[in-house]
Amino acid sequence: MGQKLLFLALGALFGFLLSRAGATEPELIARLFLFENLHLLWVIASAIAVGALGVALMRKTNLRVMGKNEVIRFENKPYLRTLVPGSLVFGIGWGLTGGCPGTVMAMLGEGKLYVLPIIAGLLAGTWLFGLWRSRSHQAS
Repeated sequence: MGQKLLFLALGALFGFLLSRAGATEPELIARLFLFENLHLLWVIASAIAVGALGVALMRKTNLRVMGKNEVIRFENKPYLRTLVPGSLVFGIGWGLTGGCPGTVMAMLGEGKLYVLPIIAGLLAGTWLFGLWRSRSHQAS
């Protein structure tokens, strides 16, 4: 139960930071894509830098999985031919809706109910991908 509360608190903190950074403002997101305001670019670059530092520290210290005596492993993922089209769909969706999966949940937390169709689209897309993936694995 303690871990679940910790993760809930970290998720709430993440949502709060997204909100404070302006990542929940569709106008700011649109201005980023139009290269009119690069504030969010620096937010994203900072997140990448912090994440890279965190991963490097985890690798160096052989950090263990919470509650287990197992070292966290970082394995390379294989390149999939669906990566580029999937990335394009993600980017187009982000640009058209003004939100990505992380930010729309923070937007919902702010009471912006107009994100409900976006969340429905995310869920439908995830379900369709899972259906397609399971059928393609059954065929092979």
